[in-house]
Amino acid sequence: MASLRDIDARIKSTKKTSQITKAMQMVSASKLNRAETNAKAFVPYMEKIQEVVSSIANGSKDASHPMLVSRPVKRTGYVVITSDRGLAGPYNSSVLRKVYQTISERHKSPDEYGIIVLGRMGSEFFRMRGMNVIQELTGISDQPTFDDIKGITSSTVKLFADETVDEIYMYYNHFISAISQEVTEKKLLPLGSVDSDKASTLYEFEPNQEEILKVLLPQYAESLMYGALLDGKASEHASRMTAMKSATDNASELIGSLTLTYNRARQAAITQEITEIVGGAAALE
Repeated sequence: MASLRDIDARIKSTKKTSQITKAMQMVSASKLNRAETNAKAFVPYMEKIQEVVSSIANGSKDASHPMLVSRPVKRTGYVVITSDRGLAGPYNSSVLRKVYQTISERHKSPDEYGIIVLGRMGSEFFRMRGMNVIQELTGISDQPTFDDIKGITSSTVKLFADETVDEIYMYYNHFISAISQEVTEKKLLPLGSVDSDKASTLYEFEPNQEEILKVLLPQYAESLMYGALLDGKASEHASRMTAMKSATDNASELIGSLTLTYNRARQAAITQEITEIVGGAAALE
């Protein structure tokens, strides 16, 4: 059995760990509130730009754009959104496992796909396995602005426009609630048929629909990436908050168990000392 000193040292170290995880839980809860607000605030913009794109794409047979048209797939791009830090429960492992399985099933050669990864955890995961990472972005803010990722969103859209890849999928954790996040696959490009239900308003275009599409569609695709990142950030903070709460609860249980063991060991030591004293006194009589 461990000595009283060893048990006491473990209780103290566990209490310190509990204080750290509790602090991280509170920080993540604060970040979650802001991230959830950011994600929700972005929704009206996404709905409006989708409405305009839908009005053009579905309202005129003359208006067309390569980003709306499917072509034979020779190479697929995968946008994967992860975090820069761990200690976030299954947040990273779930999405990385999904992407890894998908690529393994769909492709036989690294030449058939390219990975655009956001977040250090994803970058390290794919590079350790020798997978084809063609673009990456790390050091993303906990509350990212569009300017923070403008470079990688525009270069990702350019990969499709230049026919470097023929289709692009996004993988990220969709925020449902503070205790529930869902790994989501969404086709980014080609955009295909935009939801016609969004086209409830008639617009007049100058100079014409096709010129508007040239400007608007890349912005729309970039906005889809940014919206997924905001969604993913809310999921990240929620997952980390839940993981830290679980760690704090486990530490509290361990402290209780160790304290009980310590008290029992201390009682046994006192009983042993009393027995020895009584035995010694009896021997002197």
